[in-house]
Amino acid sequence: MAERNIPAKMNHLCCQICRNLLRNPVMIPCGHNFCMRCIQDQWDCDQLRNSLCRCPECKYEFPSRPQLIKNTTLAEVVRETEMSCNKEQQSSEGNRKVLKRPRSCAETSESTLCGKHNKPLEVYCCTDKQIICAQCASAEHGGHRIGLVKEERRRKEKELKDMQTKFKQTLQKQERKREMMGEMLGQIQDEARKTEAFCESVIVGAIDSLQKHYLSVKEVIAAQEEAAAAQVRISLKSLEEEVKQMKERDAKLDHLAQTESHIRFLQKWPSLKLLCDPSFQELSEDPLLHFELTKRAVEHLGKQLEGFCDKEFASICNTADGEEQQESASEMEEDDVQRRSEASVSQLHASRPLAKQKVEPKTREEFLQYACKLSLDPTTAHEDLVILKGGKMVKLCNERSKNPSVRNPERFIHRRQVLCREGLQADCYYEVEVKGDKAEIALTYKGINRKSRTTLSAFGANANSWSLDLSKHYSVSHNSDSIQLTTPPRHHRVGIYLKFQTGTLSFYEVSDSMNFLYKVEAEFREPLYPGFWLGEKCCIRICDLRQSQL
Repeated sequence: MAERNIPAKMNHLCCQICRNLLRNPVMIPCGHNFCMRCIQDQWDCDQLRNSLCRCPECKYEFPSRPQLIKNTTLAEVVRETEMSCNKEQQSSEGNRKVLKRPRSCAETSESTLCGKHNKPLEVYCCTDKQIICAQCASAEHGGHRIGLVKEERRRKEKELKDMQTKFKQTLQKQERKREMMGEMLGQIQDEARKTEAFCESVIVGAIDSLQKHYLSVKEVIAAQEEAAAAQVRISLKSLEEEVKQMKERDAKLDHLAQTESHIRFLQKWPSLKLLCDPSFQELSEDPLLHFELTKRAVEHLGKQLEGFCDKEFASICNTADGEEQQESASEMEEDDVQRRSEASVSQLHASRPLAKQKVEPKTREEFLQYACKLSLDPTTAHEDLVILKGGKMVKLCNERSKNPSVRNPERFIHRRQVLCREGLQADCYYEVEVKGDKAEIALTYKGINRKSRTTLSAFGANANSWSLDLSKHYSVSHNSDSIQLTTPPRHHRVGIYLKFQTGTLSFYEVSDSMNFLYKVEAEFREPLYPGFWLGEKCCIRICDLRQSQL
């Protein structure tokens, strides 16, 4: 909006911020006056910039924001002065309007009649883009492109419809793009959380590995302590004997010194002199040397690990930044890989009828053709369990060798259970050896609850897991339904045969022959992870079936 024309004599009634007449004038402590809204906005901006409030005219800074004082006398003077100025301006403008006249009929926008000729406005000059009457068209618009108002309205309406259609299409595209970007934002957040959980599980697994090695170092230190202490005890005992003998010799020397007979003194002297020759036994080596060497080795290892971690994590961060630039190029390769994968899947589906014709395995040699490699995942193991032999064995640990509890979202909190790393979704066979009175061999979906105290986290007690329970009798459990088998356990080795696509899970007792125990039929929706629950004094080992195949 253009500034109003304020007479020079009224400048002292103007606000120095907006340069207009004062509105709701207020006075600040330095004595200057401003519009209430102007000075409030000015001080709000000062506070947003973390600066002191100051007077816009004299630049005086106030230690705190002052209270505004409304200047009622000045407000009344401004109001009276403005009224007198408005009256003078209206009278001058009225005189100028008497001299003016409409230059064309187009200037009378609201009327349907021509202001010059008082005739209907039915003609539209396309050249001048004006609505005129027929007399104006013949008199003033000769040679211009002329048309009727109704026809021009129809043309403009068509243009308007086309414009609306294009605008709506553009709006729909933008709406779809906004929805996609919103979904992408959610996917980014989900993927970020999954990546955090994955990285945490990997790091915690490395920490678990370090803790296991630390336990072995503790055992070495304990052995060093025992050996060094035994060596010192032996030396201490020998030293005590020597001290005792030296005290006896000292007594004899005192007795000889007090002998008055010269002959007797000279006769005893040679033998006592030989006994007093020093023959002290020293320690063969420093008992603390082994501890010092161990500390040096561990300190060197710590520095190497710290340097390695610094280097590798820096490389990971740099690689992540570089991969963002190569992402567009790799998308084309991923599309090609996906097409080849889909083609392979199609061929697999085409060959499935032949696979179904295969005979069900009967002998152990036939089962071994479906052998799969499994390893225990330490990040899922309950704190009372210890993983041994490269992830092939799990057992209860005693309090002395118990690992410090590491918080991990994948770990079972309240049940002595552990899962394998591998998810099975094909025809698979594996064997386990169980030692102990009670245990459970299970297959479960990865999403099984790890923190609940209820049956939600127990193998075989929910819809996400199937379990073979070993105690005095075998029993098979699923979703809290249990079937007790009449066959008592006679051998330590159990075979598990999964046909994922067919939806069957079979349990066998393995000895010289394959003794069938039970078959479960179900529709498996996602990969199954082998898992184990251990009772007191129990140990479970995953058998290496590669040696059996040789």
